[in-house]
Amino acid sequence: MKHLLSIEELTTTQLTSLLDLTDHMVEISGRPVPKVPALRGRTVASVFFEESTRTRLSFETAAKRLSAETMTFNVGTSSVNKGESLRDTIETLAAMGVDAFVVRHKSSGVPRMITEWTDASVINAGDGWHQHPTQALLDCHTITRSFGCGNDLSGRTVAIVGDVKHSRVARSNIRAFTMLGAEVVLVAPRTLLPPEFIDWPVRTADALDDVVGDIDVLYLLRMQRERMDAALVPSLGEYSARFGLTSQRARQLKHDALVLHPGPMNRGVEILVDPADLPGSRILEQVRTGVSARMSVLYTVLSGGSVPPTGGAE
Repeated sequence: MKHLLSIEELTTTQLTSLLDLTDHMVEISGRPVPKVPALRGRTVASVFFEESTRTRLSFETAAKRLSAETMTFNVGTSSVNKGESLRDTIETLAAMGVDAFVVRHKSSGVPRMITEWTDASVINAGDGWHQHPTQALLDCHTITRSFGCGNDLSGRTVAIVGDVKHSRVARSNIRAFTMLGAEVVLVAPRTLLPPEFIDWPVRTADALDDVVGDIDVLYLLRMQRERMDAALVPSLGEYSARFGLTSQRARQLKHDALVLHPGPMNRGVEILVDPADLPGSRILEQVRTGVSARMSVLYTVLSGGSVPPTGGAE
């Protein structure tokens, strides 16, 4: 696997192999000195054309724990502002000896396009509304390890709630969760569902109250107002009344139900309680797992991922 562009391109075996490798990376991350020489001599460039905190820092931390050199591309201070094309930017960075590009862009398909301009590996860190495969990987790991069910989500129901239309996370997670055997229900107003959802292996619900007591995982999505070009809900208050996690709805969850959110949260919109008060909250665990999951991806695309690294840093 040279690139990771989309969950759609992974087989179930590849997905579960990445999840198993993430277990080894979790062990490394828990060491007093969380570093191994697995990617020594390799260079990983973070090329983010959209703002990011969690994903960018997570990838950079992952690369450093594998002893790779890191390079951060800052769009705001780059020659892009002088008119340099995306292709010229990538080819310039590649000439500096980059082995893997971690790319985020507001336009769908850009990471795939970059694979045509470089021999380096390309990892999609989010492209438009399209895909966010490493988020799906860390979410699958967080959920399966919380339930202690190996890589099998058969018999589990996951509710993905909110702005599905603009969410690359939802598109990646729907595919990943169903690959592992979960049933997925989309809970959203029809204006926040994309037209193509009718072809997805999911069912839908019109309000969170319709499913809240029956689900095993509540996955809350952020209202992505920066991507909306129309008023798709009457008001945020009305949205919260039907789809927000209130304290009353939290009490209706199963005793072992998990609550996840890809961040950043809009407190008071999709979540109206303090996540720290929810026994099933795995939101901080998602962040912690993100580093290990991205270590597994970097190791796989740059070293084949066949033998997990076990030695400490030299």
